[in-house]
Amino acid sequence: MTDDAVPGLPARPDLRASDADRERVAEVLRDALAEGRLDMAEFEERLEETYKARTYGELTPITRDLPVPGVVPPPVVSLHKEPSGEGGWAGRMVGGEGSSSWAVAVMSGFQRKGRWTVPRRFTCVALMGGGEIDLREADFSAAEVEITCVAIMGGVQIVVPPGVEVVVRGVGVMGGFDQDGSGAAGDPGGPRVVVTGFAFWGGVGVERKKTRAARQQEKRDRGAARRELRSALRDEAHDAHRRVRESHKDLLHEHGRRRGRQREERREGRERHYED
Repeated sequence: MTDDAVPGLPARPDLRASDADRERVAEVLRDALAEGRLDMAEFEERLEETYKARTYGELTPITRDLPVPGVVPPPVVSLHKEPSGEGGWAGRMVGGEGSSSWAVAVMSGFQRKGRWTVPRRFTCVALMGGGEIDLREADFSAAEVEITCVAIMGGVQIVVPPGVEVVVRGVGVMGGFDQDGSGAAGDPGGPRVVVTGFAFWGGVGVERKKTRAARQQEKRDRGAARRELRSALRDEAHDAHRRVRESHKDLLHEHGRRRGRQREERREGRERHYED
């Protein structure tokens, strides 16, 4: 980046800056606030310095660390592979036999979560224990998979992402199969999960959750929307401030004209008095 913080500013720092020059610097600051490069406190501090600046030398440091129009920053390369979202089901139908086809918990627990491949048929048993089957980041060996759960004085919790069709067909005796996660239509091309089995003094639950990456993206989107709102409100406040300043200048100008006319009238009155 050159020594000129904003294109169009001369290189000589001792030259006097105009109102238009200050407005160009203020526009760069407003863009930086909207993009999240400055917080509100930094923006207000730099904006105050901008309107106080009298020379180009005072304006240049205000935006020296900010990108300016016409200057493209280098691309940012992520060193971490982000997990796939809820879409793109074709890439998650991988075929094959699956990572594992069964799990058992006897007075203990088991988990199947993260990046794993769900087989066509998966069987699990929870005897006085518990298990968790998380399908949010899983691949599928077929478009329809069947999960058979046997819960005796224990429980199994199945977590599916949005877009997956769930059908619950299990039987409960003094226990139950949760139906809350079923009934929702799946995405076109998405997998179908059939939950079946038997629960005695136990339960099998199905719940829908988004992945952590999806929740973080939603949080970033909400933050961007809030920043845009604050930027819009700041722009409105800036415009109102500018209109007040212009109105104040007009009032001062009109006051000066009236005082000038009054001085002229007094002078003419004194001259007429001396002539009389």
